[in-house]
Amino acid sequence: MTTTTELPRWDLSNVYSGFDAEDFKSDFEKVTGLIETLESIIEQNKIGRLDTPPTDFKGTAKVLDELLNRFNEVHKLFGTMEAFVYSFVSTDSYNTAAAKKLSEIEMVEVRLRKLATRFQAWIGSFGDTFYKMLDFAPVATEHKLGLEEWIEQAKYLMDSKLEDLAAELGLSGGSVMSKLQGTVTSQLKMPFERDGEVKELPMTIIRNLAMDPDEDIRKRAYEVELKGWESIKESVAFAMNGVKGQGITLAKWRGRDGVLHEALDHNRIDRDTLNALLEAMKDSFPTFRKYLKSKAKKLCKDKLPWWDLLAPMGKVKAKYTYEEASDYIVEQFNKFTPELGGFARMAIDKNWIDVGPRDGKRGGAFCMGVPQVEESRILANFDGTFEWLTTLAHELGHAYHNFQQKGLPVLRRGAPMTIAETASNFCETIVFNAALNEATPEQQLSILENQLTGANQVIVDIYSRFIFESEVIKRREKSEVSADEMCEIMLEAQKEAYGDGIDENHLHPYMWLLKPHYYSSGAHFYNYPYAFGLLFGLGMYAIYQKEGDSFIPRYHGLLRSTGEGKVADLVAKFGIDVRSKDFWAGSLKLYEGQVEKYAAL
Repeated sequence: MTTTTELPRWDLSNVYSGFDAEDFKSDFEKVTGLIETLESIIEQNKIGRLDTPPTDFKGTAKVLDELLNRFNEVHKLFGTMEAFVYSFVSTDSYNTAAAKKLSEIEMVEVRLRKLATRFQAWIGSFGDTFYKMLDFAPVATEHKLGLEEWIEQAKYLMDSKLEDLAAELGLSGGSVMSKLQGTVTSQLKMPFERDGEVKELPMTIIRNLAMDPDEDIRKRAYEVELKGWESIKESVAFAMNGVKGQGITLAKWRGRDGVLHEALDHNRIDRDTLNALLEAMKDSFPTFRKYLKSKAKKLCKDKLPWWDLLAPMGKVKAKYTYEEASDYIVEQFNKFTPELGGFARMAIDKNWIDVGPRDGKRGGAFCMGVPQVEESRILANFDGTFEWLTTLAHELGHAYHNFQQKGLPVLRRGAPMTIAETASNFCETIVFNAALNEATPEQQLSILENQLTGANQVIVDIYSRFIFESEVIKRREKSEVSADEMCEIMLEAQKEAYGDGIDENHLHPYMWLLKPHYYSSGAHFYNYPYAFGLLFGLGMYAIYQKEGDSFIPRYHGLLRSTGEGKVADLVAKFGIDVRSKDFWAGSLKLYEGQVEKYAAL
């Protein structure tokens, strides 16, 4: 395998030359000027919550359109600068210049958020008169679906001064707590012995050893990992308390019935949809426990300890070079459509991906858009395994989703977290199915292992994370939750979700500490959307298998439209009812056959 030091790092030279370069400085001044202009327009027109709806439809429509155009312009530029800065912060937490620049960017973001809040409160006052203005507002008409959602959600805004205060305090509250978790976890290194040599390794590399073929290495890595997390648990527990405490307080002051209520609205689903999903997930646990028991048996064990959860089985290929993994992904994407394959090749060749793990780099993987240049950037921690090959396909799917929204105004882009995983899971399924169809029986075992491991993480482990976060929030409403309590809650959640499928004496009490999803002050319950996305993506793939190439234009249309509208309405055109437990159970049923085949191999 190519060493991690030789693996490509993402290239943003076509975005900016550097923090101190004239192009970045010029755009920083420009975005500040755009915000100042917005502030002036909002002040002059007394934009904010109104006591009665406006009666000057034509005049109000003119102001509405101007504000929409200006918000689109500033968000496009600001989003590009933010992505550029975060590309340094996420790959090198030792970079103090990048950390300082991120703080400056966040100060600008607070000003922008204040203006957006006043704008939303203003249009939220329109009521039905909003539709009367559309005859005079072509830009608002283009943004109609998104504005309808803003109007609906405006009822949960506090007074503008309180919203301003919340935005400013967020910088020293949830935002700092999120940085704390990211910094201390990315900088943690632990000594690890291998082949007679002891090295200080970043936790990202130690965690990747969970997929090593040698059980002794997996077990020792697990033990070293727990010891490492133990050493920083108190600091990160404070971060969790800060983020969740802020979320609870703001939900209360905004008139919501809890943090989950806010998460559901942000994800554009309702409680009936979430309950249908969770019930179907819970019903599938016997299938996944059968898989875990079968894996334990194949490893000659009575029960599976945590360090064996990701243990490789069978043999596809011991290691892939990055070039081999990239070529395989492009080859399979081309079979779906040359547009997808060509896009992936371009992203790889232009170094949109920061590929390997290293000290100071965040763990996991993500994709972020760079709107000014209509591109994306992908963070990975590729280690040559088949699992990371499929993860690259997954993240390239996110980038392809962004690509399908190219040219849209920024306010009409994006997706709620629930369907933000659609293209990523679809692309991962393409690669998985291709590998399985080409495989020998021994290779099939390895591929099925990879698929079922991933599904187990997204269905069973995600369920445990939902239980954990629900309980932490419940307790945090009364008092701070200690690090030890969080470990206890996590262990109980794992026991409930995994049941007798795993050795309850060897679980992972620190999963709360290392997952960044818990520490996003603007995205609580960032767990169930992964399950939603996986199962929805499988449902979409099943439709593609029935319809063939005629499915592709509709699929692209869905990806382009995910920035607007409720999820149930967006997917109804595919005949999908997300409030029906049967839909989710149908996607989950796929795993029953895979487990049967896995157990028989």
